Amino acid sequence: MDFKWGVSTAAYQIEGGWNEDGKGQSIWDVFANKRGLTFENHNGNIACDFYHRYTHDLAILHQLNIPNFRFSLSWSRIIPNGTGAVNPKGIDFYNRVIDFCLELGIEPWITLYHWDLPYELEKKGGWTNREVIRWFSEYVEVCVKYFGDRVKRWIILNEPMAFTGAGYFLGLHAPGRKGLYCFLAAAHHATMCQAEGGRIVRSMLTESQVGTAFSSTFVQPFFDNNRDVMATNRADALLNRLFVEPLAGLGYPVKDFKLLQRLERFIKDGDESKLAFNMDFIGLQNYTRELVTFSMLTPLLWSKFVPADKRNVEVTDMNWEVYPESIYEMLMKFSKYKSFKEIIVTESGASFPDVVINGKVNDVRRINFLDQHIKQVFRARQDGVNVNGFFTWSLTDNFEWKEGYRPKFGLVHIDFETQQRIIKDSGYWYGNFIQSYL
Repeated sequence: MDFKWGVSTAAYQIEGGWNEDGKGQSIWDVFANKRGLTFENHNGNIACDFYHRYTHDLAILHQLNIPNFRFSLSWSRIIPNGTGAVNPKGIDFYNRVIDFCLELGIEPWITLYHWDLPYELEKKGGWTNREVIRWFSEYVEVCVKYFGDRVKRWIILNEPMAFTGAGYFLGLHAPGRKGLYCFLAAAHHATMCQAEGGRIVRSMLTESQVGTAFSSTFVQPFFDNNRDVMATNRADALLNRLFVEPLAGLGYPVKDFKLLQRLERFIKDGDESKLAFNMDFIGLQNYTRELVTFSMLTPLLWSKFVPADKRNVEVTDMNWEVYPESIYEMLMKFSKYKSFKEIIVTESGASFPDVVINGKVNDVRRINFLDQHIKQVFRARQDGVNVNGFFTWSLTDNFEWKEGYRPKFGLVHIDFETQQRIIKDSGYWYGNFIQSYL
């Protein structure tokens, strides 16, 4: 079966080495080192210390017979100021990671941007500055130049809705900016970059497979009435359609969310045609579903989520509902965009409280979560969706952004005081499950 099994990670969440070997600061380096912005002031300065322990972690991946490893590159490790001079030691690090993957028979999948913009670019406006299209294009060209001879699978952006919404509208994530103007500017420029990045990779590497990864949340109305249905349509347009539909050549989903008309102030002549690009695949990332209700207290969107813990349903440590059918519904929804050849589930997983007993972690709930979600992926395949991969989040417990080290998503437990690794029962289960399909 030509189905891609793997795990996904992100540079800031695992690497550490935040100020070593010529690396510049990223927006997350700055944000997480300010007091009061993350859970118990946690930061990613050391994280999982993957920067020094990558051979050990990749050996675990090999031990578990997991054949694909998705990881992101740190832009500020490669180009410390975001533009201009390249850092040779940063290039060397990723060359070593790629080469060791290949030595172990593991296919490297590179994500070019997973939220850690160089801080020097943020000081110039970051994603709100249209110049980011040029900066990002330069960065993509550098990465393809140095790694493209060995890396065949490329993902341009990770969850643009998340990093523009949480980082430039709500201010909950780096760089901590707020407001509709910041969000709409960042959203349009990110949409331009996801297509332009695809064009650059394909022009430089004709044999590569290039895609981009979208967050997706199955949304349903809480009450079966017109106001909740309309609120759900607005939430769907914002959360699930804002970035994928321009890429598919359909433009922004203004019809279902009129507020998006305000994007016009950032759209220049010729932009519409540049928003679209025929990716080889799209990455779909799904963790839960949300029930939506009309809300007078939420201006602009006029809708809100009904918290899972108020609905008497099973929840994860993130207070996300465990609802395996969500991934099936989103695969069916995204499969209707006929311009994309295939879908890869590039993230799905769950945070549950783990306990180490006698050197073992018996995480039955995570095993059940993965088992049920994989079954829903294969249900979608049987129903005609061209979904050809599943990557769980994540290999190891890691720095979970604003939530710090509290949530545990890994197949491998990490004691962050000692950096000791313990493969959880879910890790062994996942490896054995994959072997039964290979």
